[in-house]
Formats: sequence, C-alpha cells, structure tokens
Amino acid sequence: MAYPAQYRYTREHEWIQVDGSHGTVGITDYAQESLGDIVFVESPKVGDKLEKGKVFGSVESVKAVSDLYAPVSGTVTAVNEELANTPEKINTDAHAAWILKIELSDPSEADTLLDTAAYEAFVKEETGH
Repeated sequence: MAYPAQYRYTREHEWIQVDGSHGTVGITDYAQESLGDIVFVESPKVGDKLEKGKVFGSVESVKAVSDLYAPVSGTVTAVNEELANTPEKINTDAHAAWILKIELSDPSEADTLLDTAAYEAFVKEETGH
C-alpha cells in the first residue's frame, strides 16, 4: 500500500497529518498488517497532554498488544469513538482510521518525523524487502 505523502511517520509506525497547529494521528498500514486482526484500541481522553515519544495508548490484536507513541507533544482534542466498537476499521484502512486529534504544543516537532520516502526506506530496512 502506498503511504500518503501528506503524512509524517514515526519509527514506531504511527502517522500524523499536520494542519497548522493541529494534527490527526493513526497507525500505518505496515503496523496494522504486522499486528493482524485488531480487537481493541486504548486511547487517551480529550484534554490529556501527550509528550513526543511517550506511550499514549495501545492497540491489541489477536496476536499481540502494541504500545502507541505520540509523534508530537500536545493536547488531545478528539478521540475516534468509532474505534471503541469497531477497532477493525484500522485493518480496513489504516491511513483513514485515525485514533486521535491533537493540538500541537510545538508544530516544528513534526519536521523531525520521517517523510514518506524515508518511512518506506525504514520499513524496507526493517523487513528486508
């Protein structure tokens, strides 16, 4: 699957789409494929403060539980409530099924994340394909 060019990526396989000082966060297609069938998403609450690189929740699949890491620091402004009842939406379209929206405390943090080409190269290096 192609990775959207307008997103930025972490080495822990989260994506963020930044719009000014706001961002939308999810996990990559590679992450959902590695996890398998997703059965539960643990999200933060609206108003929670996230710190770049720190755990903010988890995704549970039939195979494993994987921590989610904040791609940037900021305050959670929305959580995708649909995922509470239908977490498998991430398996259907990982790049559309967002987990949370965040107000960035420092928008320049997003500049330190991987662009699409760098993320694709990272995945190739990690998987050997």
